[in-house]
Parts: sequence; C-alpha cells; structure tokens
Amino acid sequence: MNRFLVIVGKAYSAIRRGGIVGGGRRIAVAIGEFFRFVGSGDILFIASGTGDSARYRCRHIAEALRFRGFKTAVATQDNLFLSKYADKFSIVVFHRVSWTPKIEKLLDALCERKKTVLFDTDDLIFDADLFKKTAAYGTMNALERKQYDAGVGKEFLQHPAIAAFSTSTAFLADRLRSFRKPVFVVSNRLSEEDVKNAERRREWRMENGEWRKYSEGKNPHSTFHIPTPVVIGYFSGSTGHDRDFGTVANVLAELLEAHSNVRLFIAGPLMFSGALEKVRDRIVRISYVSRPNHFKNLARIDINIAPLEIGDPFCEAKSELKFFEAGLVGVPTVATATRTFREAIHDGVDGFVAMNESEWREKLERLILDIDLRKRMGERARETALERYSTKTAQYDEYVNFLKECV
Repeated sequence: MNRFLVIVGKAYSAIRRGGIVGGGRRIAVAIGEFFRFVGSGDILFIASGTGDSARYRCRHIAEALRFRGFKTAVATQDNLFLSKYADKFSIVVFHRVSWTPKIEKLLDALCERKKTVLFDTDDLIFDADLFKKTAAYGTMNALERKQYDAGVGKEFLQHPAIAAFSTSTAFLADRLRSFRKPVFVVSNRLSEEDVKNAERRREWRMENGEWRKYSEGKNPHSTFHIPTPVVIGYFSGSTGHDRDFGTVANVLAELLEAHSNVRLFIAGPLMFSGALEKVRDRIVRISYVSRPNHFKNLARIDINIAPLEIGDPFCEAKSELKFFEAGLVGVPTVATATRTFREAIHDGVDGFVAMNESEWREKLERLILDIDLRKRMGERARETALERYSTKTAQYDEYVNFLKECV
C-alpha cells in the first residue's frame, strides 16, 4: 500500500511542477515502463522511477556497458514482469529502489539462483535522519515522503546477498565503504543521443553569434557601443535547491546591478527573494523542459553556475553533471568548490570553482567582462566532457572487470 501512495504522490508532484501537459507526459512514460518487457541479457538495471536519476544511473550506464560488450537492459521497480527477470540476467543492479514485498521476493529468487546483485546510489538518501533535514525533503508532499521514512536502500546496504555497491562520487564511495563490501565509483555519463543533440545546439549557438564582440552591438544613432547581453544560467533540475541558490543570490544581484547587460536565466523550480527582487525584470524563468530543449536552453546562456552549500553532506554527495552538461555545448561553469567539483574542474582552465562569495564575485565578473575567456574556457569544458563523460569514453575498468567475472 505504501508504494502505491508514493506513486500517487509522485504523480501529483509531476503535474504540480510540469502542468497537465508536462506532468502528464512524465506520467505516461512511467505507465509505459510498467508494461514494458525487457527480455534477457547479462545485466539488468532496476530503477526506482523514470526521472533524471534513472537516466544517468541506469540508462546511460547501461549504454556505456553495451559499448564494453555487455548485453544490458533497464526496468523500473514497478514493472509488471519484474518477477520473471531472475532467470534472465546474470547480474542485477538495484538503483535507489524502495524496499517492498515484491522487491524482497525478487531478491530472494536471485539469491536462490546464485545471481550477482549490486546496489547503486547517487545520493545519501539511505540515511533517513540526514535526508529529513534537507531542503529537498521539505519540498515533498506527505505521500512522497513515505518513500524516505526508513531511508531508501538501507535494507540493501545491510543485506548479505549484495555483492558490491556502485555510486557516482568519491565522497559517497567513502560513506559506503563502512558497510565492508567492494565499492565502485561509476561516474555519471552523457549518452550518445545527448552528444549528438548537444552538438546540433552548439552549432546553432556559434552560427547565431553567441560569441559576439561588444562592438557588434553598436547603436547606429550613437557613437557609443551597447554591450551585448551576457546570460548567466542556473538549472535547478529538481525541487529543494533554494538554499543552494541562496548561497550566491546576493552576488548575482550585485553583478546584475553593476552590469546592465547581464541577465539571469533560471530553469526549474526555485524560490528566491531579497536582493534579486530589485532586478526581477532581468530574470527569465522557465519550468521543466524535454531533454533536447534542455540542451537548447544551455546553448542560449553564456555562463553556467552550480552553487551548493559547502559542508552539507548531501551537497558534497552531488555529482559534477551540471559542469559536463554545460560543457558539452561549450558553456563554461562556475561551481561551488565541493570535493567532486574540485576533482572534475581544472580551475581556471575548463571552468572555475569558488569557495566563498568573494571568489564567486571575482570569477563570475571575469567571465562577464572577458568574452575570449568565456569562449576559451567553454571549448576546454567541451573537450573535457567528450573525453571523460560520454558513454563511449567510459573507463570503468575495475567495475567492468568485476562484472566480467560475474557474467
């Protein structure tokens, strides 16, 4: 019954955030996954749902492993045929799956057949006490919260049948090692479809003069030059990022007031107030969009930002995907200097990391004022994205070797 209530809560949130059309589309995808039979193969990824987490941790990793010779498939935990898959795959990876009688029965069947079982997580949601203190939990409705009452994945972490864990960041890997099983850092990746779509958007960006010189904005009725607009973009992705954005809100307000050509583009759900209210007329807001349109919006900005709360364990656990998604279309990122972003970004080369408001202000202003720096840094970010973060270039050697031994 609890799982049904969680599904109802998610459906309500999808419609509330995306409207009848956008939310309805997401619900339709989930219903389609319920009835889809995935066949058989080497590795089955079982996702808790159909959102971004399932995309990066299941569909994209499954694609990366197909490039390494594995036959993979992805199903959701509510799939109608889930109980039939115990005989059809050698390895099963559970990603952020909620513990239900149906899942417990499948796990028992996998144990009986001596199949290899892994648990994957890209967040600290297995720690219920910590998660209940986050802004994300605060934005959930009562039905959605039921999924997190005991911590998502806690039963898997303690189950003797789990052979190993996989996760998205080194920070999370350190947390998981306390459960005394092998842990593999399997970073998030961009799919082949993402790469092709982003390349089209990048070409559009270049053809439409995204890197225009200030002189090109000359007013024919004046001897002065009108600065070309510089757009700073923030893509929240999901609810619960108000506090993260709040860490740079004052800096952004100062920069918008100091530079009349600067604009702020905000995608996704976000609440802000205070200093930014004074420059609201230079802020553009949009809600959720499709994946292709997400890259289209990224291509329309000049600077991407990825602010997080330093010291917050849930923020420290976040991956670097905001950096490499923007980089794929040639847009440079300024990110909070968490361990993950410090490891991903070569500061000053393919992006910037910032520890405090002073660094945020200084590094954003450098990019605002220097169009050549934006272009140069954006191109280096694109090189990094293609070399390190596509499914074709995945180098999960230890992980792949472990899986080969289990197939």
